[in-house]
Amino acid sequence: MEATIHSQSMIKLKSYHKLIVYQKAKDLVMLIYKLTKKFPKVEMYVLVPQMRRAAISTLANIVEGYAKSKKEFSRFIDISIGSITELEIYLEISLDLNYMNKNEFEKVYGLLTEVKKLLYSFKRSLRAREGR
Repeated sequence: MEATIHSQSMIKLKSYHKLIVYQKAKDLVMLIYKLTKKFPKVEMYVLVPQMRRAAISTLANIVEGYAKSKKEFSRFIDISIGSITELEIYLEISLDLNYMNKNEFEKVYGLLTEVKKLLYSFKRSLRAREGR
């Protein structure tokens, strides 16, 4: 009996991996880490942690919300949208400060835009299931 409960909970825990929004948000986290490694040392305590935190928050709220009710999940998606919007301005500032080139910016901004669209779409889907 205990093994069955454990395996069922593991299935539930890992199911979020199938969500495209999760997969793309994780790709965004990895790309942000890669890009910010090249930022000047002076930004290691200012802009870099803010960018990484916003990217991780986007992903973590998708995962945390998945474990909740549909109503709560929708609230966590709202938090993810706030975090990714925050990341958007950090990217613009990074480009303006020449911490990344135009190609790097376009790549990461394109992925950010894709994740943001997926979040809004996912939010609409959750709300429709709630009957809102």
